[in-house]
Order: sequence, then structure tokens, then C-alpha cells
Amino acid sequence: MKALIVGTGAVGGFYGALLAKAGWEVAVVSRSDHDTVAANGIHIRSTLGEWTFRPAAVYRKADEAETPPDYVILCTKVLPDIDRTALIRGAVGPDTTIVLIQNGVEIEAEVAAAFPENALISGLAFVCVSRTGPGQVWHQAYGNLMLGDFPAGIGPRVETLADAFNRSGIRAKAVAEVVAARWRKCVWNAPFNPLSVLSGGLYTADILESQEGFVRTLMQEVCAIAAACGHPLPDAVIDRNIDDTYKMPPYKTSMLLDFEAGRPMETEAILGNAVRAARREGVAVPHLESVYALMKLRELQLERYGCP
Repeated sequence: MKALIVGTGAVGGFYGALLAKAGWEVAVVSRSDHDTVAANGIHIRSTLGEWTFRPAAVYRKADEAETPPDYVILCTKVLPDIDRTALIRGAVGPDTTIVLIQNGVEIEAEVAAAFPENALISGLAFVCVSRTGPGQVWHQAYGNLMLGDFPAGIGPRVETLADAFNRSGIRAKAVAEVVAARWRKCVWNAPFNPLSVLSGGLYTADILESQEGFVRTLMQEVCAIAAACGHPLPDAVIDRNIDDTYKMPPYKTSMLLDFEAGRPMETEAILGNAVRAARREGVAVPHLESVYALMKLRELQLERYGCP
């Protein structure tokens, strides 16, 4: 199998390296780190070991690929000013399966509409991983994936991809209701990502130890939205997320790392889309609304002053 990873930051670099370990031919699109990755590959420091992933090819743009791959795997951040369909269009052939390993809820429709004839797999990464420098990825914990056809189902391409990841050393689960799985991940993302920024840089453990009650309230509102959208979540989902977070090592969320670096944050994909879904479905989410408003002020701070 041939895969093209578009977006080789922490997530793309890590999961691309795992597919290569499983025996796939993996090429990458890398813009800011192109020269480093082309010369030296991507060094992975992980709980699974330490190794260097040397891609089969390193491109600056997807349309440089000579032949369409079996899978185009999009691992960029979901930001309003990034045209995700344009990033991958040049590499998508009639038999190419598109995979999204990205954060957020209700993020698939744009890509599905642009490529109606291609299979679309929605993927969620439950992972603590960060890019520590050009061509440098640090995998701290976890790494499990959930993969499913969008809008629902488990086809053979999902099973092939999940099998490859399972052989690489992590657990990848094929799920028939991947949209519900996205809402389940939002239960964690919606509180911890913005609160890590709004608190001035606290780790997840600090947030939880200080404000577990508030975190639970935000999680409850996400569950209410998911149920209204037709994707009710298990009763134990909040307790499970709380327990798992207490077990995690001290961790800076991806949104906090972006904020500290002065980069755009995934506020809309992670929080804004959830709030808009609540408004559409008539669900009151006053606490999420407040956190969203405060995050928009943080974004304005970056825009006006360029630094935290």
C-alpha cells in the first residue's frame, strides 16, 4: 500500500512513521520542514522506541506526487484559512481513499462534498505527541486511533488501514459510528484545550485538580449537544475521561502549544463547531458559550499584538 501524508507535524510525522514500520510505502508533504526531512528524515522519540522515519518521497505540495496513492492522509490543523481540499486535490486519483486524522467535530462535510466519488475515512487520534523541532517528533503517551467510513460504516479500506496501524505497535479500532466517536473525543477536547490557554498555560493535570467541577460541566454540555445531534454518548464517558486524564503525564494541549508559539489555534474546529451545533439544535450550553467567547478574545490578542 502507498500512502501520502499531508501535514507532517507531530501527528502526521508520528502516524506516517508507524505506517512505514508496518511496511507501507509512505511519502510526505512537508513545507516548513522540507529540507530537513528530505535530508535527514523524521526522528521519532516515543514510548514505542526511538527511530528515524525516512519517507519514500518528500514533497512541498501534494500535486508533485507522480501517481495517486492508495491513501491520502490529511493531518493538518483544521483552521478557517486552510483550504483542506486544495491541499490534497493534486494527489487524489479516482481510486484514492481520503483519510482525515484531525481534531474537531463536523469537519468532514467540506471534504466529502469536494470529492464525492472518493471514499472518505474519518479518523481520531487519542495521543500525546508534539513537534519539538524541524523533523523532530516526541510521542509522550497513548496513540490509539478510531477509524470509520464517513458518514458511517466500516469498509475494506478502513480495515486495511486499521490493520496496518495495529501491526505498527498501536491500537487502531474500526468503528461504524465515527461521527459519535468524534463527539466522544470532543468531550475531552472542548474543556482542556481552551482552558489550557485561558488559564495562562496550565497542564491538563493542574486544570483538573483545580477545576474538576467546571470541567465536568463543560463535558456535560458536550454530551447534551451530541445527543441532540443523534449521537448519544455512553453514561460513563465523563468519568472515563476524568479518570484517564488523572493518569496522564503532565501535558500541554496542542492548542496551548499553538498559542504559546503565536500560531493560529483550532478554536473553531474544537469549540466553535460544537457551539454552532448547539445553537442549531436548540441546546443551551452557557458555559461552552462563555469559554468560546473568551477564546475569541485570546485570538484577537494574537491578531492585534502577535504574542501571548
